[in-house]
Amino acid sequence: MKPNTHPDYHMIKVQMTDGTVFETRSTWGKEGDTMALEIDPLSHPAWTGGTRQLDQGGRVAQFNKRFGGLTLKK
Repeated sequence: MKPNTHPDYHMIKVQMTDGTVFETRSTWGKEGDTMALEIDPLSHPAWTGGTRQLDQGGRVAQFNKRFGGLTLKK
């Protein structure tokens, strides 16, 4: 194996959004650094089942919503 081809692999701390901290091995940062997460499985709607925007209909539904009240009077 060639020397100096792989990145430095060391222990770091990961801080979740609720404040819990765990240690793992990573190539991120330096030995002993702390990575603070902004999004994790405890806060992201994909894992928590939070709200998400549903499809608001097609072009015809959008047209009817915008112009549905208009009528032609003679």
